Amino acid sequence: MNPVALLTPTYGRDLEICTLLCESVDHHVTSFSRHYLLVPDCDLSLFAPLASERRIIIPASSFLPDWLRPLPRMIQRKRRQFWWSLRAKPVNGWHVQQILKIAATIALPYERFCILDSDIVFFRDFDLARFQYPNTIPLLKMANAVTADQPRHSRWLETSHQLIGLPTPPFPAPDFIGHIIFWDKQTTRALAERIEAATGMDWIEALCRTREFSEYLLYGFFVENDEASALRHSVVPKTQCVSYWDDPTLSKDELTRLLLRANRDDVAFSIASFSGTPVATIREVVAESDAILASSAAARPAELAASC
Repeated sequence: MNPVALLTPTYGRDLEICTLLCESVDHHVTSFSRHYLLVPDCDLSLFAPLASERRIIIPASSFLPDWLRPLPRMIQRKRRQFWWSLRAKPVNGWHVQQILKIAATIALPYERFCILDSDIVFFRDFDLARFQYPNTIPLLKMANAVTADQPRHSRWLETSHQLIGLPTPPFPAPDFIGHIIFWDKQTTRALAERIEAATGMDWIEALCRTREFSEYLLYGFFVENDEASALRHSVVPKTQCVSYWDDPTLSKDELTRLLLRANRDDVAFSIASFSGTPVATIREVVAESDAILASSAAARPAELAASC
């Protein structure tokens, strides 16, 4: 059996929350091979303390072509770093992180990968043994979740189909974007080959020129339309992660209530960084989560009995 590897593209501004992710992985996640942090070269020293026997810090340049280079830190917009080339307009760090997920999955020596963004925190044990190769892995698919009134998702839907040479489907369409996402190496390699066949150029160049794309929509729609890839996946309607995508900052009590609403099979939560929820608040709630979840589990039977 070939164990799962963990992938986390990250950067300096996410160091604090990424540190919490790593701590929660070490405490709760088992049966994985390596946890790779993919970081801009200039941030290597910041993340070096997180390295361990099973956690490896890799510079982004290891997976990017020579023609795509980071602009100096002084040239930033909204505190974002950009990469430039003579082949396309500059792309920002968010786009580069998406490219890194694909490139690292193809290049690293494992067959299955679990992709974890920096803002994920595990609060329950999660054993990855059942996702080892050659077992099937989950493919998140939320039916009819992309609608015409979602301008960003609509655009990603269009570009994902253009990049793999398919007609854009009608609305509503499925969504494949979420947390704790699993990818297969053979499928990812085939996806890159399909992009090159459909666009007539190197897949990284095609993504840099497209700019507005979603790596998860690309992967999901490719799997749906490739028979061999579909056999390696089992479609699931949700991931085992409680997600908070809204803007308002969460207080400690609000975050605690969010955890109390977690399903029994949820193992992690993700608080969008743009909410501004302090990492110290998240860390405090995580430290208390065992007691919180235990009290919640004890309360449920009483609630059920009272309702009978």
